[in-house]
Amino acid sequence: MPMCVSLSKLISRVVPMALLLGVALTTVGCASNGPRPDDPLVLENQELRRLNENLQIALDDAEARYRALDEQNRQLAGQLASQPEPLGDTGFEGLGAGVSRRPGEVVVDIAGEVLFDSGSVTIKSGARSVLDGVVRVIQQRYPGAEIRVAGYTDNDPIKKSDWKTNERLSAERAMAVESYLVSKGINNNNVHSAAYGPAKPKSSKRESRRVEIIVLE
Repeated sequence: MPMCVSLSKLISRVVPMALLLGVALTTVGCASNGPRPDDPLVLENQELRRLNENLQIALDDAEARYRALDEQNRQLAGQLASQPEPLGDTGFEGLGAGVSRRPGEVVVDIAGEVLFDSGSVTIKSGARSVLDGVVRVIQQRYPGAEIRVAGYTDNDPIKKSDWKTNERLSAERAMAVESYLVSKGINNNNVHSAAYGPAKPKSSKRESRRVEIIVLE
């Protein structure tokens, strides 16, 4: 009987203590679930966030500068492409024709009035010396090169000649020049003609009426 009394007392003491310990542990556990503001990991995480934000700002700025520079490069490339190439010594200088360069091409520009009478497709006798000089330069400096003969007119409607359109007139004139070049020794397989009529005018009607002999380099 005395032992039973002692056990019941012991139990009555232990149970409240166990309850208190459980409450204390629960409180400590809840407190440990939330990080403290001064926790080193929290501080490090905050610093990494700031660094990431700064890097994102720098990246956005770099991308904007890249786009601006890319657009500037495209504009400069367009400007360079539109400028004529340096002429240099083509061999066609001094023949009584205009000479210019385009990418991969040497262009010999002969005025229509030098080559033909108005409305005619027959090469003038005085123009043959110019064409002979062109043939000589092609044979000496551009042997085997592809040659394109392009005929052009102004945009005035045809009224007095037998040609119904400017395109037809420009085609006949280009073929006349092509035939002359071949008759003087240019390989027929290397030369062909094209007609543009008034499609590519120059600054004046006089300059627009022309035949271009184009040497592909």
